[in-house]
Amino acid sequence: MSAAGEFVDDTLQREASWYRAEDMRHRFGSGMQYYGASVGAVRGTVRDALRRYAGLTHDEITALSSELWAVPVYERRLAAVVILQSKLELLTNSDLTRMEGFVRNTHMPTLVDPLAVDVVGPLVERLGGQARVRADAVLDRWAGDPDVWLRRASLMAPLRALRSGGGDWDGFVRRARIAADVLPGPTADSSPDREAVAAVLDAVAERRPELRLSFHR
Repeated sequence: MSAAGEFVDDTLQREASWYRAEDMRHRFGSGMQYYGASVGAVRGTVRDALRRYAGLTHDEITALSSELWAVPVYERRLAAVVILQSKLELLTNSDLTRMEGFVRNTHMPTLVDPLAVDVVGPLVERLGGQARVRADAVLDRWAGDPDVWLRRASLMAPLRALRSGGGDWDGFVRRARIAADVLPGPTADSSPDREAVAAVLDAVAERRPELRLSFHR
């Protein structure tokens, strides 16, 4: 591991709590390991790591996030998300490929949603020109992917911008329509991608009632 990766992992393990780990396993499932560190501890660890290893480049930041994500420990993966949130200004549209791999590798809303809402969405929003066109094409592809969690990520991505009064509403509607046509089934109304559509609609309903889906879900 890199020095920064070792620092993050060692610190998170020192913040471990067996009873919190058991509670997390009960809430999130047994498909992942848990140290039992709190969300606050994860954020504090990342903050300390970025201070200790100041000046990390784009390649070092993305490599660190991948290094942490590679081991299926919940707190490590959450730390990877927080690192990307903290260094959003360094990211480019080419990093969407890495984030796609992260989403495909874990099917947990507590990891997928912050990655989509706080990293993917703001990253795409600040792009312009051909970079934005390429990023939008990636999100459209995610919306039609057989992986329901990748569809969820594409739909959750614009939530923050839409809730604040901006965002690409037409793009969201387009992706919701694409996702609605993928693998329909009797439980589709409760699937993660349909839940994402509902979450975005709920978020904009009060402040932006004029925004409506133009098709039946």
